[in-house]
Amino acid sequence: MKKPDITKIIQILSRETKKFITPIVTDISKATQSPSRVLISCILSLRTKDLTTKGASQRLFKLADNPYDMLNLTTKRIEKAIFPVGFYRVKARNILSICCDLVNKFNGRVPDDLDTLLTLKGVGRKTANLVLTEGFNKLGVCVDTHVHRISNRLGFVKTYSPLETEMALRKKLPKKFWKEYNTLLVTWGQNICKPVTALCSICRINKLCLRISVVKSK
Repeated sequence: MKKPDITKIIQILSRETKKFITPIVTDISKATQSPSRVLISCILSLRTKDLTTKGASQRLFKLADNPYDMLNLTTKRIEKAIFPVGFYRVKARNILSICCDLVNKFNGRVPDDLDTLLTLKGVGRKTANLVLTEGFNKLGVCVDTHVHRISNRLGFVKTYSPLETEMALRKKLPKKFWKEYNTLLVTWGQNICKPVTALCSICRINKLCLRISVVKSK
């Protein structure tokens, strides 16, 4: 079975995704160039739709847009600002814990290496990698459900979990594509290569895709 031409795929997606709204964390990164706001918006985005994340981020950053000011807010105040993001109570506590660590351990700055980011409460590999790529413009392989699903549908990897996908992509994906890969596949996954019904008939990369495990399409 011939492997897909990932360079060609990324070239097409780079052009085609300009038609769609980019993921909210990417927007915040471009607008603010603030690693701390990228980090907090990443936390808010977990298991939450982008539109909801956008509103919650805007409300919260109006109250406090840096770790020092965030520590002046109560958990209840943060909860009220970020509702209705998923698990908003847990996220409010995690945000305060993260900001406490940033202020007390890192002089208010967000760490720019994967292992240190992973020591922050509520920060997993997806968030840490996204902070590296979007917050610091450094190399990282951020894998969420869209990246995991589409990478497997393409036939580029054969994995069973996002962690396995990240490790496989670190070996197979050329490093020049690492930083943009997440944004491209998330945008495509939200609009075309959807989880339940993939829109294969209008997909610009359908001729390059092996359509692995695509059960329903139109």
